[in-house]
Amino acid sequence: MKIGFVVNDVATEKPVYTTNRLAMTAKQLGHEAWFMGVGDLSYQPDGSISTKARRASGKSYRSLERHLADVQKPDIEELIGLAEFDVVMLRNDPADDAESAPWAPNAAVAFGQVVAALGVLVVNDPTCLANALSKAYFQHFPQIVRPRTLISRDADLIDEFVSDLGGRAVLKPLQGSGGSGVFLVDRKESPNLNQIIEAISRDGYVVAQEYLPEAKNGDVRFFVMNGRPLESKGAYAAFRRVSAGTDLRSNMSAGGSAKAAKVTDEMLELIDIVRPKLVADGMFLVGLDIVGDKLMEVNVFSPGGLGSAKGMTDVDFAPIIIEELERKVNIRRHHPEIDNRTLATT
Repeated sequence: MKIGFVVNDVATEKPVYTTNRLAMTAKQLGHEAWFMGVGDLSYQPDGSISTKARRASGKSYRSLERHLADVQKPDIEELIGLAEFDVVMLRNDPADDAESAPWAPNAAVAFGQVVAALGVLVVNDPTCLANALSKAYFQHFPQIVRPRTLISRDADLIDEFVSDLGGRAVLKPLQGSGGSGVFLVDRKESPNLNQIIEAISRDGYVVAQEYLPEAKNGDVRFFVMNGRPLESKGAYAAFRRVSAGTDLRSNMSAGGSAKAAKVTDEMLELIDIVRPKLVADGMFLVGLDIVGDKLMEVNVFSPGGLGSAKGMTDVDFAPIIIEELERKVNIRRHHPEIDNRTLATT
Protein backbone atom coordinates (compact mmCIF):
# COMPACT_ATOMS: atom_id res chain seq x y z
CA MET A 1 0.00 0.00 0.00
CA LYS A 2 1.30 3.45 -0.90
CA ILE A 3 0.23 6.12 1.60
CA GLY A 4 0.75 9.85 1.24
CA PHE A 5 0.63 12.18 4.25
CA VAL A 6 -0.16 15.81 3.41
CA VAL A 7 1.25 18.15 6.07
CA ASN A 8 1.67 21.91 6.34
CA ASP A 9 5.37 21.75 5.54
CA VAL A 10 7.63 18.70 5.78
CA ALA A 11 10.46 20.85 7.17
CA THR A 12 8.42 21.91 10.20
CA GLU A 13 7.20 18.44 11.19
CA LYS A 14 8.35 17.14 14.57
CA PRO A 15 9.16 13.55 15.60
CA VAL A 16 6.41 13.44 18.26
CA TYR A 17 3.66 14.39 15.83
CA THR A 18 0.97 11.80 15.24
CA THR A 19 1.58 11.98 11.48
CA ASN A 20 5.18 10.80 11.89
CA ARG A 21 4.00 8.05 14.20
CA LEU A 22 1.46 6.85 11.64
CA ALA A 23 4.00 7.03 8.80
CA MET A 24 6.65 5.05 10.68
CA THR A 25 4.05 2.46 11.66
CA ALA A 26 2.94 2.14 8.03
CA LYS A 27 6.56 1.49 7.03
CA GLN A 28 6.95 -1.11 9.79
CA LEU A 29 3.87 -2.87 8.38
CA GLY A 30 5.45 -3.06 4.93
CA HIS A 31 3.89 -0.03 3.24
CA GLU A 32 5.37 3.02 1.54
CA ALA A 33 4.87 6.18 3.61
CA TRP A 34 5.45 9.48 1.80
CA PHE A 35 5.38 13.04 3.19
CA MET A 36 4.33 16.07 1.16
CA GLY A 37 3.57 19.67 2.08
CA VAL A 38 0.51 21.54 0.85
CA GLY A 39 2.80 23.72 -1.27
CA ASP A 40 4.33 20.66 -2.94
CA LEU A 41 1.16 19.78 -4.88
CA SER A 42 0.72 20.65 -8.56
CA TYR A 43 -2.18 20.38 -11.00
CA GLN A 44 -0.71 19.37 -14.38
CA PRO A 45 -2.02 20.48 -17.82
CA ASP A 46 -3.24 16.93 -18.53
CA GLY A 47 -5.49 17.01 -15.44
CA SER A 48 -3.25 14.86 -13.27
CA ILE A 49 -2.00 15.83 -9.81
CA SER A 50 1.69 15.52 -8.97
CA THR A 51 3.63 16.21 -5.81
CA LYS A 52 7.15 16.56 -4.57
CA ALA A 53 7.29 13.88 -1.90
CA ARG A 54 9.86 12.30 0.36
CA ARG A 55 10.15 9.19 2.50
CA ALA A 56 12.61 7.51 4.85
CA SER A 57 14.91 5.16 2.94
CA GLY A 58 15.92 2.83 5.79
CA LYS A 59 14.64 -0.72 5.97
CA SER A 60 13.11 -0.33 9.42
CA TYR A 61 12.95 2.17 12.27
CA ARG A 62 12.44 2.04 15.99
CA SER A 63 13.04 5.72 16.60
CA LEU A 64 10.56 8.42 15.61
CA GLU A 65 13.43 10.91 15.62
CA ARG A 66 15.54 8.87 13.22
CA HIS A 67 12.60 8.20 10.92
CA LEU A 68 11.72 11.86 10.53
CA ALA A 69 15.36 12.89 10.26
CA ASP A 70 15.67 10.63 7.22
CA VAL A 71 12.46 12.06 5.76
CA GLN A 72 13.81 15.58 6.18
CA LYS A 73 17.23 14.92 4.61
CA PRO A 74 18.08 17.43 1.86
CA ASP A 75 17.76 16.61 -1.83
CA ILE A 76 15.71 13.41 -1.55
CA GLU A 77 12.48 14.72 -3.02
CA GLU A 78 10.84 12.79 -5.85
CA LEU A 79 8.12 13.95 -8.23
CA ILE A 80 5.24 11.48 -8.03
CA GLY A 81 1.75 11.35 -9.52
CA LEU A 82 -0.85 11.20 -6.76
CA ALA A 83 -2.88 8.72 -8.80
CA GLU A 84 -0.17 6.19 -7.86
CA PHE A 85 -1.19 6.31 -4.20
CA ASP A 86 -3.71 4.02 -2.56
CA VAL A 87 -4.43 6.41 0.31
CA VAL A 88 -3.84 10.09 0.94
CA MET A 89 -4.27 11.37 4.49
CA LEU A 90 -4.89 15.11 4.76
CA ARG A 91 -2.99 15.93 7.96
CA ASN A 92 -2.33 19.65 7.52
CA ASP A 93 -3.59 21.97 10.27
CA PRO A 94 -5.37 25.02 8.76
CA ALA A 95 -4.74 27.06 11.92
CA ASP A 96 -0.98 26.80 11.45
CA ASP A 97 -1.25 28.43 8.03
CA ALA A 98 -3.93 31.00 8.86
CA GLU A 99 -1.51 33.95 8.92
CA SER A 100 1.63 32.80 7.11
CA ALA A 101 -0.05 30.96 4.22
CA PRO A 102 -3.81 31.73 4.13
CA TRP A 103 -4.06 30.05 0.72
CA ALA A 104 -3.01 26.64 2.09
CA PRO A 105 -6.14 25.31 3.88
CA ASN A 106 -8.42 25.71 0.86
CA ALA A 107 -5.71 24.39 -1.46
CA ALA A 108 -5.31 21.15 0.48
CA VAL A 109 -9.04 20.53 0.42
CA ALA A 110 -9.34 21.40 -3.28
CA PHE A 111 -6.45 19.13 -4.30
CA GLY A 112 -7.88 16.39 -2.07
CA GLN A 113 -11.17 16.54 -3.93
CA VAL A 114 -9.44 16.09 -7.29
CA VAL A 115 -7.31 13.22 -5.97
CA ALA A 116 -10.40 11.47 -4.61
CA ALA A 117 -11.99 11.76 -8.06
CA LEU A 118 -8.99 9.83 -9.44
CA GLY A 119 -9.99 6.81 -7.32
CA VAL A 120 -7.53 7.36 -4.47
CA LEU A 121 -8.97 7.04 -0.96
CA VAL A 122 -8.64 10.47 0.67
CA VAL A 123 -9.25 10.77 4.42
CA ASN A 124 -10.84 12.59 5.98
CA ASP A 125 -13.24 13.19 3.09
CA PRO A 126 -12.11 16.48 1.51
CA THR A 127 -15.56 17.65 0.42
CA CYS A 128 -16.81 17.61 4.00
CA LEU A 129 -13.51 18.98 5.30
CA ALA A 130 -14.29 22.07 3.22
CA ASN A 131 -17.31 22.61 5.47
CA ALA A 132 -15.16 22.21 8.58
CA LEU A 133 -12.64 24.98 7.92
CA SER A 134 -14.23 27.07 10.69
CA LYS A 135 -15.62 26.28 14.12
CA ALA A 136 -19.12 26.83 12.70
CA TYR A 137 -18.96 23.17 11.61
CA PHE A 138 -19.24 22.31 15.29
CA GLN A 139 -22.72 23.82 15.39
CA HIS A 140 -24.02 21.10 13.06
CA PHE A 141 -23.70 18.52 15.82
CA PRO A 142 -26.68 17.79 18.10
CA GLN A 143 -27.41 20.60 20.54
CA ILE A 144 -27.59 18.21 23.48
CA VAL A 145 -23.82 17.60 23.35
CA ARG A 146 -22.79 21.24 22.85
CA PRO A 147 -22.33 24.00 25.43
CA ARG A 148 -24.55 27.06 24.88
CA THR A 149 -22.90 29.07 22.13
CA LEU A 150 -23.26 32.39 20.32
CA ILE A 151 -21.32 33.23 17.16
CA SER A 152 -21.44 36.94 16.35
CA ARG A 153 -19.50 40.16 15.77
CA ASP A 154 -22.13 42.26 17.53
CA ALA A 155 -20.66 43.45 20.84
CA ASP A 156 -24.10 44.15 22.34
CA LEU A 157 -25.38 40.66 21.54
CA ILE A 158 -22.25 39.09 23.00
CA ASP A 159 -22.49 41.26 26.12
CA GLU A 160 -26.12 40.23 26.62
CA PHE A 161 -25.30 36.55 26.08
CA VAL A 162 -22.48 36.66 28.63
CA SER A 163 -24.87 38.31 31.10
CA ASP A 164 -27.41 35.51 30.52
CA LEU A 165 -24.67 33.04 31.40
CA GLY A 166 -24.14 34.73 34.75
CA GLY A 167 -21.25 36.89 33.59
CA ARG A 168 -18.83 34.03 32.93
CA ALA A 169 -18.02 32.71 29.46
CA VAL A 170 -15.27 31.58 27.13
CA LEU A 171 -14.54 33.80 24.11
CA LYS A 172 -12.47 32.66 21.13
CA PRO A 173 -12.11 33.34 17.40
CA LEU A 174 -14.25 31.39 14.94
CA GLN A 175 -11.16 30.51 12.90
CA GLY A 176 -8.12 28.78 14.34
CA SER A 177 -7.24 26.09 16.84
CA GLY A 178 -4.51 25.12 19.26
CA GLY A 179 -5.87 27.39 22.00
CA SER A 180 -4.92 30.60 20.22
CA GLY A 181 -6.90 33.67 21.26
CA VAL A 182 -9.01 31.93 23.92
CA PHE A 183 -10.23 34.06 26.85
CA LEU A 184 -12.18 33.29 30.01
CA VAL A 185 -14.20 36.35 30.95
CA ASP A 186 -15.73 36.93 34.35
CA ARG A 187 -17.55 40.18 35.08
CA LYS A 188 -16.36 40.11 38.69
CA GLU A 189 -12.70 39.76 37.73
CA SER A 190 -12.49 40.91 34.13
CA PRO A 191 -14.51 44.03 33.33
CA ASN A 192 -12.74 44.58 29.99
CA LEU A 193 -15.18 42.44 28.01
CA ASN A 194 -15.57 45.02 25.25
CA GLN A 195 -11.82 45.17 24.66
CA ILE A 196 -11.64 41.38 24.37
CA ILE A 197 -14.55 41.32 21.93
CA GLU A 198 -12.93 44.07 19.89
CA ALA A 199 -9.59 42.24 19.79
CA ILE A 200 -11.11 38.96 18.60
CA SER A 201 -13.62 40.48 16.15
CA ARG A 202 -10.83 42.43 14.47
CA ASP A 203 -10.02 39.23 12.56
CA GLY A 204 -13.54 37.80 12.17
CA TYR A 205 -16.38 36.32 14.18
CA VAL A 206 -16.37 35.76 17.94
CA VAL A 207 -17.44 32.48 19.49
CA ALA A 208 -18.94 33.06 22.94
CA GLN A 209 -19.45 29.84 24.81
CA GLU A 210 -20.82 28.66 28.11
CA TYR A 211 -18.06 28.04 30.64
CA LEU A 212 -18.18 24.54 32.08
CA PRO A 213 -16.88 24.28 35.68
CA GLU A 214 -15.44 20.83 34.88
CA ALA A 215 -12.99 22.59 32.55
CA LYS A 216 -10.80 23.40 35.55
CA ASN A 217 -9.76 19.73 35.40
CA GLY A 218 -8.85 20.00 31.73
CA ASP A 219 -10.49 18.16 28.86
CA VAL A 220 -10.29 14.67 27.40
CA ARG A 221 -8.93 14.12 23.90
CA PHE A 222 -10.75 11.05 22.58
CA PHE A 223 -9.85 9.46 19.24
CA VAL A 224 -12.75 8.22 17.16
CA MET A 225 -12.35 6.07 14.04
CA ASN A 226 -15.22 5.30 11.66
CA GLY A 227 -17.50 7.07 14.15
CA ARG A 228 -16.61 4.69 16.98
CA PRO A 229 -14.21 4.98 19.93
CA LEU A 230 -10.71 3.87 18.94
CA GLU A 231 -10.08 0.91 21.21
CA SER A 232 -7.56 -1.90 21.56
CA LYS A 233 -6.72 -4.47 24.23
CA GLY A 234 -9.45 -3.14 26.48
CA ALA A 235 -8.13 0.43 26.38
CA TYR A 236 -9.48 3.53 24.67
CA ALA A 237 -7.31 5.97 22.74
CA ALA A 238 -8.00 8.82 25.14
CA PHE A 239 -6.10 10.98 27.58
CA ARG A 240 -6.78 13.99 29.76
CA ARG A 241 -5.16 17.29 28.83
CA VAL A 242 -4.45 19.46 31.86
CA SER A 243 -3.64 23.16 31.53
CA ALA A 244 -0.42 24.71 32.75
CA GLY A 245 -1.01 26.60 36.00
CA THR A 246 -4.03 28.90 35.79
CA ASP A 247 -4.08 28.90 31.98
CA LEU A 248 -7.58 28.16 30.67
CA ARG A 249 -6.22 26.31 27.64
CA SER A 250 -5.39 22.62 27.99
CA ASN A 251 -4.12 22.21 24.42
CA MET A 252 -0.75 20.48 24.30
CA SER A 253 0.49 23.22 21.96
CA ALA A 254 -0.40 25.76 24.67
CA GLY A 255 1.67 24.05 27.35
CA GLY A 256 -0.86 21.51 28.57
CA SER A 257 0.23 18.10 29.88
CA ALA A 258 -1.19 14.62 29.40
CA LYS A 259 -2.72 12.58 32.21
CA ALA A 260 -4.59 9.29 32.28
CA ALA A 261 -8.29 9.67 31.49
CA LYS A 262 -11.16 7.83 33.08
CA VAL A 263 -13.56 7.03 30.25
CA THR A 264 -17.12 7.48 31.49
CA ASP A 265 -20.48 6.27 30.26
CA GLU A 266 -21.33 9.91 29.51
CA MET A 267 -18.38 10.17 27.11
CA LEU A 268 -19.34 6.98 25.31
CA GLU A 269 -22.94 8.16 25.06
CA LEU A 270 -21.76 11.46 23.61
CA ILE A 271 -19.75 9.61 20.94
CA ASP A 272 -22.80 7.52 20.16
CA ILE A 273 -24.82 10.70 19.60
CA VAL A 274 -22.28 12.32 17.24
CA ARG A 275 -21.47 9.10 15.35
CA PRO A 276 -24.10 9.49 12.58
CA LYS A 277 -22.78 12.94 11.64
CA LEU A 278 -19.15 11.79 11.60
CA VAL A 279 -20.00 8.76 9.48
CA ALA A 280 -22.20 10.72 7.07
CA ASP A 281 -19.38 13.25 6.56
CA GLY A 282 -16.70 10.65 5.88
CA MET A 283 -14.66 11.61 8.95
CA PHE A 284 -12.41 8.56 9.24
CA LEU A 285 -10.23 9.72 12.13
CA VAL A 286 -11.12 12.59 14.46
CA GLY A 287 -10.21 13.84 17.90
CA LEU A 288 -13.08 14.87 20.16
CA ASP A 289 -12.33 17.27 23.00
CA ILE A 290 -14.73 16.52 25.84
CA VAL A 291 -15.44 18.31 29.13
CA GLY A 292 -17.86 16.45 31.37
CA ASP A 293 -20.71 15.38 29.11
CA LYS A 294 -20.18 18.19 26.57
CA LEU A 295 -18.24 18.33 23.35
CA MET A 296 -15.92 21.33 23.15
CA GLU A 297 -14.30 20.79 19.76
CA VAL A 298 -14.24 18.31 16.88
CA ASN A 299 -10.72 18.04 15.43
CA VAL A 300 -11.11 16.69 11.91
CA PHE A 301 -7.93 17.90 10.18
CA SER A 302 -4.90 16.65 12.09
CA PRO A 303 -5.94 15.31 15.50
CA GLY A 304 -2.81 14.78 17.55
CA GLY A 305 -1.95 12.91 20.70
CA LEU A 306 -1.57 9.25 19.70
CA GLY A 307 1.75 9.24 21.52
CA SER A 308 0.11 10.59 24.68
CA ALA A 309 -2.66 7.98 24.40
CA LYS A 310 0.01 5.28 24.14
CA GLY A 311 1.88 6.72 27.10
CA MET A 312 -1.24 6.70 29.30
CA THR A 313 -2.50 3.22 28.28
CA ASP A 314 0.63 1.35 27.16
CA VAL A 315 -1.24 0.51 23.94
CA ASP A 316 -0.01 1.48 20.48
CA PHE A 317 -3.09 2.52 18.50
CA ALA A 318 -1.25 3.47 15.30
CA PRO A 319 -1.20 -0.06 13.81
CA ILE A 320 -4.99 -0.31 14.12
CA ILE A 321 -5.40 2.85 12.06
CA ILE A 322 -3.05 1.67 9.31
CA GLU A 323 -4.65 -1.79 9.24
CA GLU A 324 -8.06 -0.15 8.89
CA LEU A 325 -6.78 1.77 5.86
CA GLU A 326 -5.57 -1.54 4.41
CA ARG A 327 -9.09 -2.93 4.80
CA LYS A 328 -10.62 0.06 3.04
CA VAL A 329 -8.18 -0.17 0.13
CA ASN A 330 -9.12 -3.83 -0.27
CA ILE A 331 -12.80 -2.87 -0.33
CA ARG A 332 -12.05 -0.29 -3.04
CA ARG A 333 -10.41 -3.00 -5.19
CA HIS A 334 -13.57 -5.08 -5.10
CA HIS A 335 -16.06 -2.19 -5.08
CA PRO A 336 -14.67 0.73 -7.09
CA GLU A 337 -18.18 2.16 -7.34
CA ILE A 338 -18.25 3.14 -3.64
CA ASP A 339 -17.72 6.89 -3.32
CA ASN A 340 -14.92 8.36 -1.22
CA ARG A 341 -17.12 9.76 1.55
CA THR A 342 -18.83 6.43 2.10
CA LEU A 343 -15.64 4.38 1.96
CA ALA A 344 -13.88 6.70 4.42
CA THR A 345 -16.06 5.49 7.29
CA THR A 346 -17.21 2.08 6.01
